[in-house]
Amino acid sequence: MPRKADSRRSQTARSGSSSHHVVNVEMTDGSSAGSVDGIGFCIFRVPQSLSEINQMAYQPNTVPIGPYHHGKPQFQKIQEHKQRFSIDLLNRTKQKRDKLKHFAEALKPTEEKIRKCYSEALAFKSDELIEMMVLDGSFIIELFCKYYRKLAGHTDPGHDPLLTEPWVLPFLMRDLAKLENQIPWFVLQHLFDLTLGSWNESHPSLSDLALSFFNRMVQRPDNDLKKYSDWEGEHLLNFLRLTNNPDSPETKQKPNKFLRLIQPANKLHQAGIKFKPTHCASFMDIKFSNGVLEIPVLKFDDFLSCLFLNFVAFEQCHRASSKHVTAYATFMACLLNTPADAGLLCDRKIIERYFGTDEKIAHFFSNIGKDVVFDIHKNYLCQVFQDVNTYNEKDWRVHWASFKNTYFNSRWSLISAVAAFLLLALAAIQSFFAVRTYYQPQSSPNPSSPNHQ
Repeated sequence: MPRKADSRRSQTARSGSSSHHVVNVEMTDGSSAGSVDGIGFCIFRVPQSLSEINQMAYQPNTVPIGPYHHGKPQFQKIQEHKQRFSIDLLNRTKQKRDKLKHFAEALKPTEEKIRKCYSEALAFKSDELIEMMVLDGSFIIELFCKYYRKLAGHTDPGHDPLLTEPWVLPFLMRDLAKLENQIPWFVLQHLFDLTLGSWNESHPSLSDLALSFFNRMVQRPDNDLKKYSDWEGEHLLNFLRLTNNPDSPETKQKPNKFLRLIQPANKLHQAGIKFKPTHCASFMDIKFSNGVLEIPVLKFDDFLSCLFLNFVAFEQCHRASSKHVTAYATFMACLLNTPADAGLLCDRKIIERYFGTDEKIAHFFSNIGKDVVFDIHKNYLCQVFQDVNTYNEKDWRVHWASFKNTYFNSRWSLISAVAAFLLLALAAIQSFFAVRTYYQPQSSPNPSSPNHQ
């Protein structure tokens, strides 16, 4: 079941209730990490093996959130915007400015819980940490509110530069969805309840505001988003991951010769497997039936590629998390082995390329699988891996398709094949008559012939 507002601590049931052996993160006291209630790690430093591939995908470019990148000199200007947004949030709720002190007092009892959400010890003093949580949390909530009002047609006084400058919002959205740039969801929810919790039911929830904000980049239909109105995550990144996960559960399959990684897209195409684009609530909802591989359309751009990397990093670090994105990334890495494979999926309208080339897409999926632990026997695509391989090796149509693609894939190869067939047929006919002439018995002489004595 999904993690909902009336049961805010049931997240591990949605993301995978049983522990997965991909990565075994341990607490500093030696106990295993678990859910926030455990209380366990959910905000991690990205492992060096992953960050070396694309370091900028995990570190903030515009706004630091939380303790990992706090205080860096390049972010001094954005701190002024955070202060301004916090004041705007208080003004929106008709609170006095000293109410920020009240927020700090309200969060103070959760300090230990906050610290245990981070995978490394935090050197900040108590007051510094709580003040950081209040400032960053208030900034995020007010940013969501301003953007929501902008979508609704309202204009905030002053035309806020963080919302009106076209280049700023995409950077903010990417930064707020990075693993090292998170604060716990319960901090956001607590501040939201203190500031906007008095809104009536016709107003959006924190989840609604978050989905509306990020939907500029992922562009999902409103009807698909409504079912997540009361969902939560351990932080914003995990919330986005949960709302993009397919409904298919992780299953465990016994080892067999067909349960292995699949061939690249072009080889599957030559074997007669068809690729069909679909539009689903989740871009990971892959199906295979009767030789047709149905893959939801993937809008490949800077935001989605960054989101992928951070989803995978989170799943690799969080022991209790499901590994849906890791399985999807591995599946796509199998398909997109070369630029030609990427070109095939682009031609089939499965990948909508918003930046880069076929080479860049293939390179991205090739890299995303490096140094990532993946269990082929336990993932939500187990059956798809197995069915594709079974079809690829056993079905007679595969052999016919392979023959067809080898000899009839172009006009000239067709002409060559027909010519070769005609030559072979003529040679066979010639051989037949030669053999027939050789073995045919000669006619016996006629006794009545005058030459017969």
